[in-house]
Amino acid sequence: MRTCVIFNPAARGEKARRFRHHLDALGTDSTLKLTAATGDARRLAAEAVGEGFENIVAAGGDGTLNEVLNGLGDAPDGFARARLGVVPLGTANVFAHELAIPIKLDAACAAIRRGRETRIDLPNVEYQANGARQRRYFAQLAGAGLDARAVELVQWQLKKRIGPLAYVVAGLRALLGAQSRITAAGGGHSAVGELVLTGNGRRYGGPFRLFPKADLRDGLLDVCVFPRVNWLTLVRCGPSLLLRGTLPASAVEAFQAESFTLASPSPTPFELDGELIGHLPVTFSVERSRLRVIVP
Repeated sequence: MRTCVIFNPAARGEKARRFRHHLDALGTDSTLKLTAATGDARRLAAEAVGEGFENIVAAGGDGTLNEVLNGLGDAPDGFARARLGVVPLGTANVFAHELAIPIKLDAACAAIRRGRETRIDLPNVEYQANGARQRRYFAQLAGAGLDARAVELVQWQLKKRIGPLAYVVAGLRALLGAQSRITAAGGGHSAVGELVLTGNGRRYGGPFRLFPKADLRDGLLDVCVFPRVNWLTLVRCGPSLLLRGTLPASAVEAFQAESFTLASPSPTPFELDGELIGHLPVTFSVERSRLRVIVP
């Protein structure tokens, strides 16, 4: 199968700098396309499908992965014509951890070369932007409220220096500001809170398994609503998160749904796969077993 590798040269760390030397491990019938700016990976992925590549590999972080995923969606019948591969070079690599895709370059390239395929659910969100209705896909997670505000505040240079801790610093800064009131409704459930997290898989932010019931193949999205987000919430949830990677069940309202809406009376940002996308209101839904992914 022909493989197109979409590589983000700005991906963090020594691993990204060494990646070019591992291209031969992906096979002789592979082509490298480099990104130079935001949006390039999406455009290049759509072009690669049109050029007949059957494997489209995102070599970068979760942001690059999200762009490549949406590039597949932009191409006519893109999800049927091409498979998504991942070489994790980013800060968190949450989707790679979820599917046990190796973090080591040699092993990740070997998995792509072997080409074992699985099908997983494909979530998307519809929202308003620039006066038009937009749709965007995501692979692993989404959030509205505090976590999206943290993504908005994260400093790129600090992220390059300290990795995932940069999001912790940004989250603490976001905690100092006023919080939005968000209503989540769907699947016969309704809840109001100041932070709403959504999972296609179990993981959020690497080691944290915030969605213990999540299944990438059950046709459902998992929704986690924090009624309040303040220092007391941090004290209440912090020990469980740090020691077990999970949340205390009493701290959140959780439900599952095929589709649901998020709305707020004040301007409230939302993020997909760790990338700031837009503002509420939004409608989430999921297409069962639509995404083809190369896995170990």
